[in-house]
Amino acid sequence: MEDSILFFHEEVQPKEKIYKILFTGLDGAGKTSIILALQREFSKIAVTEPTRGANRTTFKLLGREVSEWDLGGQKSYLISYLKNPGKYFDDTEIAIYVIDILDSSRIIESLSYLYDVVEKFEELKIEPPINIFFHKCDPKLINSIEKEIEKQIDELKKEIIETANYEKIHFFCTSIYDPYTIISSMSQILLELYPKSQLIQKTIEEFAKKLDCEGLIIIDKNSIILGSCFKDDESKKLLSSTIAYFLTLNDIFLEMEIEQQEDQIIVRKSEKYFLFKPILLKEIDLPYYMLVLKKHNPFDIYFINKDFTAFVNIFRDIIKSQ
Repeated sequence: MEDSILFFHEEVQPKEKIYKILFTGLDGAGKTSIILALQREFSKIAVTEPTRGANRTTFKLLGREVSEWDLGGQKSYLISYLKNPGKYFDDTEIAIYVIDILDSSRIIESLSYLYDVVEKFEELKIEPPINIFFHKCDPKLINSIEKEIEKQIDELKKEIIETANYEKIHFFCTSIYDPYTIISSMSQILLELYPKSQLIQKTIEEFAKKLDCEGLIIIDKNSIILGSCFKDDESKKLLSSTIAYFLTLNDIFLEMEIEQQEDQIIVRKSEKYFLFKPILLKEIDLPYYMLVLKKHNPFDIYFINKDFTAFVNIFRDIIKSQ
């Protein structure tokens, strides 16, 4: 009998795609503060030091890996990025360019660098959406000059569209003093990466209707809204303004190692009830949360209602199939 050699071919799993999100702009524009606001690290914002070079972090969103690049905006770094575009800009899926709308003395400089970035994208033959954040639209600071700021933003939009001549440009107004402006903007931007986000939204709308609630938001630990539904603008304003509060309170409980996996937080304000509850998904080690606004006491209908279990199962299946 002849000797034989058996070759076993190990099946190679395709490497999971990592989505690169690029934050860039001049120093002091507020890039790092935006990231800290999403992480609810508000106490660190006041003592934030200028970012040195490229600061990279990763997180999971709907089961997928996202790499977040925060590029320091000091002049020496900006020159370095432009000289080495392949190292810093290549493979960018989404670009976020932050402009300090209150620093009029540097607007021209900021626009000039934006156009340099666009040029490098073209050289690299990539076309990531560029999301312009007109940052520091702080409600209290701009209250007395609101019309002037709006006019300035309109003029900047027109200038950028005409000069950049770039197909995928979107605009947002943000402020760390109004966390929802950052949360909603980043959520809208990041969910563009996920083809099934519309299915998640439809599932949330159907669930909200069954619960007869004023509003419902599904959010993850990174402050990204996966979907929401509101009966009217007032409900949207009320519920949206509490997102950072409930997530921060939940963070405190976790730091204190208070076991609350099967618990919920309920707050009553006048005749309104705000309910915050973790969504537990087996085999998925990612925290998701449900935030609900109701007019009536929600104690009697939650967590014994089969609709909640059904929603969780559908939500899990959608995420696992991404």
